[in-house]
Amino acid sequence: MRLTWRWFGEGDTVSLEQIRQIPVVTGIVGTLEGKVAGDVWSVDDFEGIKQTVEAQGLSLDVIESIAVHESIKKGLPERNGLIDVFCESVRNMGKAGIPVLCYNFMPVFDWMRTDLAYQLPDKSMVTLYDHQAMLDYDLSKGFEARV
Repeated sequence: MRLTWRWFGEGDTVSLEQIRQIPVVTGIVGTLEGKVAGDVWSVDDFEGIKQTVEAQGLSLDVIESIAVHESIKKGLPERNGLIDVFCESVRNMGKAGIPVLCYNFMPVFDWMRTDLAYQLPDKSMVTLYDHQAMLDYDLSKGFEARV
């Protein structure tokens, strides 16, 4: 098993230099900034982030995620061309030597938690999903207005 850390790119409040100091963490889970669902991610795109990570003595072990277009998730007519784009991006990721892709096919919200900073009894912080809170949530307010 390899321990990795999710790095959110150059704007992350935790830098690669800081992550490198965490004992036993040798790999990064990263993504490409500025890409939207339906864009092809080129080999050069992947190699760029990989070189940034490797320059800090870490390895880029996982991409999270190549955004899956809503038309694919919903099975809309234009999905086939977008599936081709997604597949091309996955192939390019492989050509760049990145072994793992984490992806999400959940429509509309991509992923959902009702609390992004829930404190456990031991004071550790986790994300939380409360089904009743989700049922009570007004979806018309969008993701940013979540409970």
